[in-house]
Amino acid sequence: MMAIMEQKRTQKLLLGLTGGIAAYKVAELVRLLRQAEIDVQVVMTEAACRFITPVTLQALSGNTVYTDLWDPRMANNMAHIDLSRDCDAIVIAPASADFMAKVAQGLADDLLSTLCVARECPLLIAPAMNRQMWDNPATQRNVATLLGDGVTLLGPAAGDQACGEVGMGRMLEAAEIFTGVQSYFAPKLLAGKKVLITAGPTFEAIDPVRGITNRSSGKMGYAIARAVLDAGATVTLVSGPSHLCAPRGAVVVAVVSAAQMNEAVLANITGMDIFISVAAVADYTIKQPSRSKIKKSTTALTLDLTPTIDIVGHVAQMPNAPFCVGFAAESDNLHEYAEAKRKRKKLPLLAANLVQSAVGSDDNDLILFDDDGVHPLGRQPKEALARELIQHIATLMGRESISHPRAAEKTNKEKT
Repeated sequence: MMAIMEQKRTQKLLLGLTGGIAAYKVAELVRLLRQAEIDVQVVMTEAACRFITPVTLQALSGNTVYTDLWDPRMANNMAHIDLSRDCDAIVIAPASADFMAKVAQGLADDLLSTLCVARECPLLIAPAMNRQMWDNPATQRNVATLLGDGVTLLGPAAGDQACGEVGMGRMLEAAEIFTGVQSYFAPKLLAGKKVLITAGPTFEAIDPVRGITNRSSGKMGYAIARAVLDAGATVTLVSGPSHLCAPRGAVVVAVVSAAQMNEAVLANITGMDIFISVAAVADYTIKQPSRSKIKKSTTALTLDLTPTIDIVGHVAQMPNAPFCVGFAAESDNLHEYAEAKRKRKKLPLLAANLVQSAVGSDDNDLILFDDDGVHPLGRQPKEALARELIQHIATLMGRESISHPRAAEKTNKEKT
């Protein structure tokens, strides 16, 4: 693969817990971080230990859990200095109103608050508190101070709270915090870019009840949308029917049919830098759908099908077209059919896979085709493949800017 891959280094994260019922979610967060091969060092306040035990988090993290500023296990009694010095970030989850106030005012009266004051790394905070505590003017002043000091807030969210009330202040779920951490540290390869992505299947109505669709889950397209957001770009996601949760930060346009997807793409394509056509768009639609349910009978039913528009092919031929990326799913002759499709549609990049190895699954075996040849990415989780795809796109676009000085000049003007 053309993109230069840096040697992988294990990321180190200091995870701090303060007192709050949301502490139970942190067990899952630690599991997700460790699954991503991130080294997790847990530090807890005295109040946090009343909600979840250090033993639990030590077992999950594989590291000693610290709770005491004067812990004798630190060789030089400098836990507040040593624990954070080789960390890439400190994440506080849950972060109580009291602890946020401490950090905002620079108070340091226990191990965790002292670590935050003495840190040399970024600080990310996931607030968790009652809605009235969150709305309190003092809390909001502290939030403004923290943001002004460069602290990143992950949440909070609105929803049911342990006190029985509903409103803002609920801590994000473990998966959302994990995604926020990943996003924070992802290389901003597409910073400032505008990206339009299609995802999921389309549904072509036969009558008000029945229709023609496919088995696409939308997982690959949604994973790419998250990776593009992590890379610093803005995302508009045109999605066919899917049960997936929309990536936080993406503008989502929900559609059903191939015609609706085409209309949504054309309505949003102006000003886009990149178009990634991941959706499994139906090749054919019903010429005259029935307005009423077709009754079952013993005779054969013939459907009159007509081809749908080639969305990515049409966009690629537009004047000042964005950088277009196509997708192909084949049941056989993958290399031959994928490269022929790329050339026919005049795409700079096409990603392809065998349908039997990808549809509905959480991983895929993706192969990239461009003017330089074939680049197998190997079988990986779709989230990992999405990040490698974005890296490849960034490399090709960088080369395109060098090859076309006018494109580079346009980019420089936009920056100024």
